[in-house]
Amino acid sequence: MFTNQKIAKFLIFFFCFSIFSSIAQTNEDVPLNNMAINEIPKPISSLIFEDFLGNEINLKDYHGKLVIINFWATWCAPCKKEMPSLDNLNKDSNFKNLKVFPVNVGKDNALKTKNFFNDLNIQNLEIFFDPNLNLVNEFKLRGVPTTILINKKSEEFARIIGEVNFQDKKFSKWLLKYD
Repeated sequence: MFTNQKIAKFLIFFFCFSIFSSIAQTNEDVPLNNMAINEIPKPISSLIFEDFLGNEINLKDYHGKLVIINFWATWCAPCKKEMPSLDNLNKDSNFKNLKVFPVNVGKDNALKTKNFFNDLNIQNLEIFFDPNLNLVNEFKLRGVPTTILINKKSEEFARIIGEVNFQDKKFSKWLLKYD
């Protein structure tokens, strides 16, 4: 019995170590507790999703831009809490090359999604959808809110799991380095 407990503890330790060591961190100061910065940025392929009217958007068309993809849903309380700060980040005049894509992955209809934005007085963001789950699958999305940060070379360089204040001064200063 004692040996089985030792083996179980070892396996749990090994599993946790392998999980946490797979999230590569650079020596760079991480501006948020729930952010993982990729030591080696991951190239992003051509991905198709839709705008509010159903027009196709191809992520490859935004090469040369700092891209933020924020995955959210109308039923998600943390999404509701962070959306106004994302709206304000999108209008921040300090950023010259920023493109923000708030992508609804909640399978909500257009009216419910529009009402969500109206209720929060979101004025600077467009609404996007991922009906074929191209983005969800590519980024191996596990939950919402999740935010993917893509550099000007079309590489994922960081991701934020969970709610964030996009107007956090430390975060904004850090993000400006990639603009």
